[in-house]
Amino acid sequence: MMSAACTSSPLFFTGADEPVQFQCPIQETELIEELLSLLQEGNSKSTSASPNSGSDGSNRGVYSVDERKRRRMTSNRESARRSRGRKKRHLEDLTEEANRLKMENRELKNRLGFVAEKCHVTWRENERLEAESLALWARLSHLNRVLFAMQTLQQSQY
Repeated sequence: MMSAACTSSPLFFTGADEPVQFQCPIQETELIEELLSLLQEGNSKSTSASPNSGSDGSNRGVYSVDERKRRRMTSNRESARRSRGRKKRHLEDLTEEANRLKMENRELKNRLGFVAEKCHVTWRENERLEAESLALWARLSHLNRVLFAMQTLQQSQY
């Protein structure tokens, strides 16, 4: 930490071209009191800094340990409140999505049941048609044999 004490020796600062000499006109206690009053005035006048910003900038040194602790606790409470709100909205979104997915699942199960029933009916119809096809092929084969026998018989009579 820098000391605010002024000694009788001058202070030197480097300017653009040459060193500049600066003589401290006030004593240490006067300087500290002046700085504190300026900081307190600036703190009471300026309310542009957000209380939730987490950084008090140049006012940090003015606040006591208890005040900083109180501000930090308030900031943490606000942060926790926002976090709980986000968590609640997220839970509501998840619940809504779960309900939507349950409804979609129910609809898909109903469609699957309908398609399965239609598939079963089609399968039974296919089996019936295959059996009918076999019967017709057998009848056609029998009729072809009868026709062949009749033609053979007719040819043998002539």
